[in-house]
Amino acid sequence: MQATEIAPGVWRLPTSISNVYFVRPPGTRWVLIDTGPEGHAKSIYQAAEELFGKNATPEAILLTHGHFDHAGSSRDLAEFWGVPVFAHSLERPYLTGASSYPPADPTVGGAMAFLSRFFPSATTNVGPHLHDLPAGEVPELPGWSWYHTPGHAPGHVSFFNRTLSVLISGDAVASVDTDSWIAMTTQARKISRPPAPFTIDWTEARRSVDLLARLAPFTIGCGHGAPMSGVEVAQQLTELVRDFPCPQQGRYARHAARTDERGIVSLPPAPPDLLMRNAMLAAGGLAAGSALGWLAMRSERQRARTAGR
Repeated sequence: MQATEIAPGVWRLPTSISNVYFVRPPGTRWVLIDTGPEGHAKSIYQAAEELFGKNATPEAILLTHGHFDHAGSSRDLAEFWGVPVFAHSLERPYLTGASSYPPADPTVGGAMAFLSRFFPSATTNVGPHLHDLPAGEVPELPGWSWYHTPGHAPGHVSFFNRTLSVLISGDAVASVDTDSWIAMTTQARKISRPPAPFTIDWTEARRSVDLLARLAPFTIGCGHGAPMSGVEVAQQLTELVRDFPCPQQGRYARHAARTDERGIVSLPPAPPDLLMRNAMLAAGGLAAGSALGWLAMRSERQRARTAGR
């Protein structure tokens, strides 16, 4: 797919399950925000060459957070281009292999929750390319600010240009309802809560949405869903804060995961995953039935051979 311009100097490229963004302020070179899952490095640097010319190289790679679908290709791209990768310091343990993220919660319900059973909790090891975002500025991106927007991930950040009124929100919010199979299929645009199975602190998640709503962006590019522009962006953010849909069930619904600069500190107990249990029971029943059927046929053949002697 081709990258499309969503605001002056800002382009979005969809990958298989998430978005990446190219940003080029006037008079400067460009940066890449997020990198999609592993295996998308080639399509990203091809899109960069289409936008900026052959051998186009960014000044830096910026990560909203380190989940596999946002940072999966970061090491490959950093090594190919020879550029630094910047993320919040609280994401460092997950991007260096020191810790996995708190496990996804498939019991929270919804489309993304079902799919989360097949997604990894670990992400890529960025290694020596990783640098902490400096306080108060966005490296190589004049005119932009970053905001700590935790809840979905401990060191999640969002990027905002006040002059353009453009927000790159990562997964602090989505512009598609990731709980709905229909919305995920049609990609109907709606400012929605962060992807539920990977959100580990719902109190912080709501506070982060409140922060973004107070920025009142005109254009928003999320990690999941198509970009949106217009007065409805700020309106829908305000509505989302007012009626924030904290889950009623699931591992992190009442108690958040605790993390620090080293990674996971403690986790609430995991509820039973009844769907997986029932699937395993069904698979076990099929296997047992097949085995019994095979034994019955074998016994019948032996009796037939005995009777024929």
